[in-house]
Amino acid sequence: MMTVQNKRRVNSEHRTPNTELKMNRFILLLATGLGAGFSPFAPGTAGTLVAIPIELLLSHIRSPVYELTILTFFFFSSWIAEKAQNHWQKIDDRRIVIDEIMGYFLTMLWIPKTLFFISVGFLLFRFFDIVKPFPCRQLERVRGGLGVVLDDLAAGIYANVVLQLLRILIK
Repeated sequence: MMTVQNKRRVNSEHRTPNTELKMNRFILLLATGLGAGFSPFAPGTAGTLVAIPIELLLSHIRSPVYELTILTFFFFSSWIAEKAQNHWQKIDDRRIVIDEIMGYFLTMLWIPKTLFFISVGFLLFRFFDIVKPFPCRQLERVRGGLGVVLDDLAAGIYANVVLQLLRILIK
């Protein structure tokens, strides 16, 4: 009879160091927004720029699958951020920009994908992410990958509310 402990040992024996290295590289590639997080200047801004074309592609998905995709990405980005933090042994390492990608997705939720709104959304999200109005700063204190992503989620909500108001005013 195979116990849980034996099963774990058998499963871990099938992973080669090369497989783990490839998985680590893939996780770090995602965490850094395809490498944007390695930017020596404003990696968060670089990560948000990476989010724009991804958001434009995702925006073609019909509702409610679009919203479910963003919700799933929230949990996925939290998991990726956690793995990257563990790898670099640093809380909310500046190279981790998957949280900016998630925040920008929320910024643009239910917003027209025009050049005006994409640009203003980008600027508003970066503003709220940098200034960190309440409760953004407090959300950074949440442990793990969730804490990395939650403050950007709040910044995205602030930016989205302003964009919604702008959309109403422009009509």
